[in-house]
Amino acid sequence: MVKDFPISTHTEFEYKQNKSKIKIWVYSLKRNGVTILFCLFTLCLVLFSRTNLSAAKNGLILWATAVVPSLFPFFVATEMLSYTNVISFLGKWLTPIMRPLFGVPGEASFAFMMGLISGYPVGAKIVSNFMEQGIVTHEEAERILAFTNNSGPLFIIGTVGITLFGNTTIGVLLLITHILSCISVGIILNIFTIHKRKNEFSSSAISNITHRNKSNSHTPSQKVQTTPPTFSSLGEILGTSIKNATSTILLIGGFVVLFSVVISILNQSHLLDNLANICSPIFSALHISSDFCKPLLSGMIELTNGVSLMAGIPIKNISINIILCAFLLGFGGFSVLLQVFSIISKNKLSIKKYAYGKLLQGMLAALYTGLALQFIPFLQFNLSA
Repeated sequence: MVKDFPISTHTEFEYKQNKSKIKIWVYSLKRNGVTILFCLFTLCLVLFSRTNLSAAKNGLILWATAVVPSLFPFFVATEMLSYTNVISFLGKWLTPIMRPLFGVPGEASFAFMMGLISGYPVGAKIVSNFMEQGIVTHEEAERILAFTNNSGPLFIIGTVGITLFGNTTIGVLLLITHILSCISVGIILNIFTIHKRKNEFSSSAISNITHRNKSNSHTPSQKVQTTPPTFSSLGEILGTSIKNATSTILLIGGFVVLFSVVISILNQSHLLDNLANICSPIFSALHISSDFCKPLLSGMIELTNGVSLMAGIPIKNISINIILCAFLLGFGGFSVLLQVFSIISKNKLSIKKYAYGKLLQGMLAALYTGLALQFIPFLQFNLSA
């Protein structure tokens, strides 16, 4: 008969001691992780100073020549429109559509439309303004944010379709699937949260009404208007709109330059190449060339750089290029995610729901694009052998 012997007290003590050390190490890493990351970034700025300088200049040129001309007028326009009764008008007429479809008030249609017309991160800026004005609740703002902050038609059709792929039809296809995917995300989030909202309806409705009343009565700087502005106030409105738009566009410029440097560091340190090598077996299992690994990773960090690399990969089955570009356009990249986070952080909005929503939108956009390329005859862009 074999007899089981208990683990010795000494061995059990060593096990508990090692487990305690691991817990302390993990806690220390969580607490000091950001500090370590910042120190490494500063060190890399010194080590790769020559290439970083060139990357920063290129990022600044990109911001000045592409971002400012395409986004700044829209920022000014959205700021000025927020002084009018357009938002309340949309809220009155579109609530019967927006409420059952997305579970949000009709005013959210303004964020949806301007977010699609203008591009990243106009939708986030409008949702942040809605929170400050008490137009939407905290939970509604997080859901609106997830499907109203999108790439604009100028970028999708002009830059991606015409400039990168040399085909307007590809740009139009990517825009249509982009719009369909963001609408799908809004509907899915509404379905998944409808039961929770029913349980919390009474308390949230009361608190929302109280918050709106306080916002309207105690904050004279709020911009929700019930009557159109007059010509006498036009100068003040225009000046304030330009000031707010300038602040936002400078913020975006900082992110463009910063992430241009980050991508340069990742390339010079070969970290991006190593990550691409790690991901290549996954791509091989999906029968996709490993050449797409690095462009996809670059695009998940910074959108413009990624889609440019993705469209430039020479392959006869260019449907893969288009599908992966659709994913990147839907996701937006970590650069846009951090831009949004910097805008919404003052309103205490969570970035998690936005990140999940954009990841879902990217996958749906890729799915819709793949189905369109497969089943619509005139969308056969693959090169002949």
